[in-house]
Amino acid sequence: MTNKVKNQVLKYLYNQKLFGIKYHSDLNINFYSSCDFALPNSLEELKKSVTNCYLCDLSKTRKHTLFGYGSQNSKIMFICDEPSKSEDDLGSFFVGNSGDMLAKMIEGSLKIKKEEVYTANLVKCRGTKEASFQNFESCNCYLLKQIEVIKPKIIVAVGERVHDYLLKSSGEFLKNRGKVLSFNSAILVPIFSPLYLLKNPSLKKDTYLDMLKIKNLYEES
Repeated sequence: MTNKVKNQVLKYLYNQKLFGIKYHSDLNINFYSSCDFALPNSLEELKKSVTNCYLCDLSKTRKHTLFGYGSQNSKIMFICDEPSKSEDDLGSFFVGNSGDMLAKMIEGSLKIKKEEVYTANLVKCRGTKEASFQNFESCNCYLLKQIEVIKPKIIVAVGERVHDYLLKSSGEFLKNRGKVLSFNSAILVPIFSPLYLLKNPSLKKDTYLDMLKIKNLYEES
């Protein structure tokens, strides 16, 4: 699909929203199969694009869009899979049990405030069921643009699904967890997700050691 056609499709969908249509049925195309589609180069304008995005089924049930949180100038970026129910309900990051644990992991281990890192999700909306690979694909260009603007030196892949999607790898999370890998031009370190740790508290010590490794990388960057 050419850029011209993509722009026409997006303009059409946004026009439908302006006329009161809050959701447009999925088109049988992989709209974001490539990232040559023009997106704003500022986070503020990109956030507006996300707020007005109705390109996948998550838009039908979301209460809020969760674009990102933290410092645009941060050297480190945490990427989670999708907003939690509490985050969707309140429209805020770091709420609910898993959000509270992630905040403690950042501030307790890295010794920096959560506002000093940048946090984002693979998808910006929450649906009634777990986000699918296709949902990740629909949001991928938004995430890649965030990474392009922020230019983090370190990316922390929070959980197996983030690791698998970013690295296009399946079944290797446990082998790679805590290791120093790479994604584009940044260091990437996968860790257990807070939700997984809440269900498996015996793994908190391993995650603490992973976070200390990330702290050393952060201080050296």
